[in-house]
Amino acid sequence: MTSLPAPRTPDPKSAPAIRWGIVAPGGIARDWTAALHATTASRVTAVGSRAQDRAQAFADEFGVERAYGSYEQLVADDGIDAVYVASPHSEHRDHALLALEAGKPVLVEKAFTRNAAEAKDVIDAARRHGLLAMEAMWTRFLPHLDVVRQCLEQGLLGDVVAVEADHGQQLYPGGPQRLADPALAGGALLDLAIYPVSFAHLALGGFATVRATGTLAETGVDASETIAVVSPTGAIGTLSSTMLVKTPCAASVSGTAARLEVNGWFYRPNTVRLIDPDDRELDRHEPPAREHGLAYQAAEFARLLEQGRTESDLLPLDETLRIMQALDEVRAQLGVRFPGE
Repeated sequence: MTSLPAPRTPDPKSAPAIRWGIVAPGGIARDWTAALHATTASRVTAVGSRAQDRAQAFADEFGVERAYGSYEQLVADDGIDAVYVASPHSEHRDHALLALEAGKPVLVEKAFTRNAAEAKDVIDAARRHGLLAMEAMWTRFLPHLDVVRQCLEQGLLGDVVAVEADHGQQLYPGGPQRLADPALAGGALLDLAIYPVSFAHLALGGFATVRATGTLAETGVDASETIAVVSPTGAIGTLSSTMLVKTPCAASVSGTAARLEVNGWFYRPNTVRLIDPDDRELDRHEPPAREHGLAYQAAEFARLLEQGRTESDLLPLDETLRIMQALDEVRAQLGVRFPGE
């Protein structure tokens, strides 16, 4: 019987302790800090916002030592080792560059920037300064994704022929205002489709062609899209996202010898099932009952920083750039353009 490999992912608790500064204390920053403090040795020691009272409220909630009323003060703090950029997509480039120019390594929320040109600006600055930079695509650093990665590396599935992944959440209308706002790089693509696109890019080894169709919201941002991709070897990917309804959020990788299925919330710590061509389950990987998934990316970053590395092998900067180029193609085909582009 064919079995799945065990994940090679180190326990986040084993990563070295570093001191973090946070740019923009919003919802994702709250979740990330809670995971960091619960399951790693690292701590957030400073937080910056455009409003002093907002920064102070976050600091009080999480026991953060210093709160600043500007991002410039935050990145100038000599008591932090790295900066986590948790602002809206529209601000990622400028905030990442602000940190890098101040000599601070950066973990930048996904999607990395609004577009590939901005991503290249950040990557070029990180390489020019010799500083660590990484996209906070947390799924790439989870144990169950390492199981998928090893299956691909070992050829356990045979020749990969098809990948499917979807991500839909009911976030419009009535959800966060930024998702409806073109000025904040809103829409389903950068918030939701980034997950299936990144997953497929890993599983397929990149995209040779990208074709998209979809619908727009009244404000001009994308509401839903279906993306068809073809890999350099001719394998296909069918990807979709929407901010109008909740979808199964499942993913699969199908090869000539077997397929992998991740059913429901595929981008979170999850079960991976290995299934043969006759639909018989051969093996499964089960995650621990409770995991703070966001901690894995922070732990990876801390290990890289201690090692003097400037990027992660699990999500290299050039791959982040290629993913942003694919997202640019989708937006161009949908007719979505952000102000200032």
